[in-house]
Amino acid sequence: MCPASSYPDNTMGILAVDLKPAVGAIFLSCAAAFTASADEASLDSLYQTLKSPEKAEAQKAAREIELEWSKSGSASANLLFKRGEKALTEEEPNQAIEHFTALTDHAPQFAEGWHGRARAFFMLGEYGLALNDIKQTLALNPRHFDAIYGLAAILEQIDKPEEAYDAYKILLNLYPAHEKALEAVSRLERRVNGTNL
Repeated sequence: MCPASSYPDNTMGILAVDLKPAVGAIFLSCAAAFTASADEASLDSLYQTLKSPEKAEAQKAAREIELEWSKSGSASANLLFKRGEKALTEEEPNQAIEHFTALTDHAPQFAEGWHGRARAFFMLGEYGLALNDIKQTLALNPRHFDAIYGLAAILEQIDKPEEAYDAYKILLNLYPAHEKALEAVSRLERRVNGTNL
């Protein structure tokens, strides 16, 4: 499992695409596509704990949720997922893309395959491809806080501060103790909302 911090903070380039409606469109399409499954229902209490103001309690819930997300229900999908994660850990994004592409072909309803490949594309500076995979991740799992963080990080990287700010705020509504999102909102606040005189 590669945490949200796998989206680096340094600027790697600018994508020449108008993403002004990106945040709203992605979340509206994902919300419309979302239907609660039995697995999602069993995670509800963890998502409630994720909203806890107690940082340690929320972080523990986040780890448990990520562990649940990583369970595909298929031995072959789990193997591809582990190989993709290992390649990301070893900073081999091209190899990770191969594994995650095989995983998305084999198990297209497994959101972690799409999210893993999005992180690999991000490492290569392929922001358009990363955004496409994040959109698919969120269509399958609208409460995927790591994917929301990735969306916000990409929007910030490509100099879309308002959209990034909105995505970070959506993330904080789901996971208020998310440290990097809190830092990002603080960093972007003045740029987006200006300062009071």
